[in-house]
Amino acid sequence: MAAAWRAGVLILTKCPRIITSCSPEWQQTRHQCSLVTQQLQYRVCLRAHTLSQHSSAQMLQPPTVITTITRDTTYFTKVGADQLWEGVVAVSNAGRKRGRGKRVGRKKITDLNRGQMIGTGRANFLWPGLNTPVLKGRQVIQRKQLPPNPDRDAELVRIRDEMSRISYKANPPLLRGWSGSRFPGQSVGPPDPVGDYKFEGFDTKVLEFRLVTNMTGTLGRKQSFTAFVVVGNKNGLAGYGLGKSQNGRAAIRVAKNRAAQNLMFIPRFQNHTVFHNMYTKYHKTSIFVHKKQKGHGLVSHRVISTICEMMGIRDIHAKVEGSTKNVKAITKGFFNALIHQETHQDLADRMGLHVVETSKLRADLPVVVASPTDGIVRDKQLVDEEEDLEMDYDRLYFGGKVEYERPKKLPFYHKLRSYRYRKAEDYMRRNQAGCKVLRDAGLW
Repeated sequence: MAAAWRAGVLILTKCPRIITSCSPEWQQTRHQCSLVTQQLQYRVCLRAHTLSQHSSAQMLQPPTVITTITRDTTYFTKVGADQLWEGVVAVSNAGRKRGRGKRVGRKKITDLNRGQMIGTGRANFLWPGLNTPVLKGRQVIQRKQLPPNPDRDAELVRIRDEMSRISYKANPPLLRGWSGSRFPGQSVGPPDPVGDYKFEGFDTKVLEFRLVTNMTGTLGRKQSFTAFVVVGNKNGLAGYGLGKSQNGRAAIRVAKNRAAQNLMFIPRFQNHTVFHNMYTKYHKTSIFVHKKQKGHGLVSHRVISTICEMMGIRDIHAKVEGSTKNVKAITKGFFNALIHQETHQDLADRMGLHVVETSKLRADLPVVVASPTDGIVRDKQLVDEEEDLEMDYDRLYFGGKVEYERPKKLPFYHKLRSYRYRKAEDYMRRNQAGCKVLRDAGLW
């Protein structure tokens, strides 16, 4: 008879030996069975008493089984890197309309395969036909392990960090435009060739670049770009054009090609400035243009300065009044003024008089600039006051308009009492310095 414990219960196993019921061995076996039965009853009672003392639910629940799921294929092996990155950096259409997903602060896609070669890893093996040629001359190259490369991991990290940073091509300070890296004020190159003619020596600068939205009944808000540019060869030829497209670069290309078809010749005085002062008005924008000497530079609105650079005008002073933010009105008004300007010869022929120029550099010595073509000069005396006003060269082309000059701001000490006392003392001694010089010289 064999006994075994399973799950806290003694189990008897029948002995393979054959025992008869009349033999003394059978009686001995029966006695042993009775003893085992008594012991089994005692152990069952003891077990029941123990279960009554403790929580039966806690003691009878099955043992805790911890399972680990292993899969040979995962989500990351079924989806490519492009789809995974798209889930990280993608922006919905609604978010893009609200201004999200722009380049500023946007996470850049990193190519984790960059810097790695097939067959090259940390073990640094040479695999013939994979990362090294099979033959070297007539000798067959065998698989070989090289010493480990300690700089491999650091180089991979450096390459990935460079890819994660968004780098922009920095323009020189003089070519960055009016404000930061935006298109207005930047040069975008010459227009596209027309047939065999290439616009050599021409350049294009953006005056206005805007994103416009149009509400349609079928497509909803339809966005497009509009560009307003000026084209010139910096030698008297210039023109402006407007372009629209769904793409910003395409809008600029359309605008500069249209501007190349509307080139105008602008006469210049000595190839550096305008012939005379002028006034023009286009809608709500008024422009006063003043002729300046060499070396004065461009002192004007930034739109007018950009147009003058494309024309080749280097010295001018222009004041814009009224609407100063309407780029198209400023451009069209300035072009109209330059087209209708009058040369000195035209002025002499129209007035029948000599055109004389005086300059402080020549001690106000008069120099005849132009004379009437027919040689007939009017000798009529100017008596009428209105005619005198017309003959004033400064007001001849202003059409009776007077440019507003902002008064100079007085220093703070002009309102002080001590300054008034000082002015009163100076008034009592006025002109005495010059008179003293005359008295000392014996001339007074």
